[in-house]
Amino acid sequence: MTHTRPTLSAIIITRNEAHNLHDCLQSMHGLVDEIIVVDSQSTDATVAIAQQYGAKVAQPADWPGFGPQKNRALDLATCDWVFSIDADERVTPELAAEIKRVLQAGDADAAYKLPRLSSYCGKFIHHAGWQPDYVLRLFKRGTAKFSDDLVHERVLSEQTVVALRHHLLHYSYLNFSQVLSKVDAYSSASAKQAYARGKRSSVAGALGHGAWAFFRTYVIRRGFLDGAHGLALSISNAETSYYKYLKLWHMQLAEEVDPR
Repeated sequence: MTHTRPTLSAIIITRNEAHNLHDCLQSMHGLVDEIIVVDSQSTDATVAIAQQYGAKVAQPADWPGFGPQKNRALDLATCDWVFSIDADERVTPELAAEIKRVLQAGDADAAYKLPRLSSYCGKFIHHAGWQPDYVLRLFKRGTAKFSDDLVHERVLSEQTVVALRHHLLHYSYLNFSQVLSKVDAYSSASAKQAYARGKRSSVAGALGHGAWAFFRTYVIRRGFLDGAHGLALSISNAETSYYKYLKLWHMQLAEEVDPR
């Protein structure tokens, strides 16, 4: 009796990821059977690149947040297993081989988390809370979904979670212009999420959260061991936290002016 190899869907959400997507999709060549891309109205070559790799592309008109958008991609997957990856991540040959072994073993009662090694403006970071950084990304289709969080979404699964050994590479910040852009985007999304959950803030609170974020990253999580890049990362973490709570405070002011 011939044993059928389990199939694997890769799911990705994108917006203007032409600078990343080719390398991401190329890193999965020979690993995945299907690529699902849910694109948020990109204005660059993202969709064309996805189509070059035979991806199934959907372009919904609205942006519901990271978690709901990834659930849209998950709903379009048709293979036995699902692998969630971001456009700025890469599968190493060693990780690909490990995933193939996992699929061949066929343990449908397990979900798998991967150790992620992230780069910050040209240097891989080994401290500052970035390492070890396990992310749950591989699961049997139908056994998991994404949280509805607007940002910092996570996979929700009741399966036994097993850790893989080989790293997923994450090119999270290519340069400091990208750092500033993401600080703005993440702080805005986090502020909206906090506001919706009833959290409130003040200018003093924003300063306090920013200071704590720097101390936690640089001292407690030993960001200083990553040298100048660790210092820069700690400052950008502080900025993200500061602006999140400052934007949250500004939402309160707007509500006081127009409480509708």
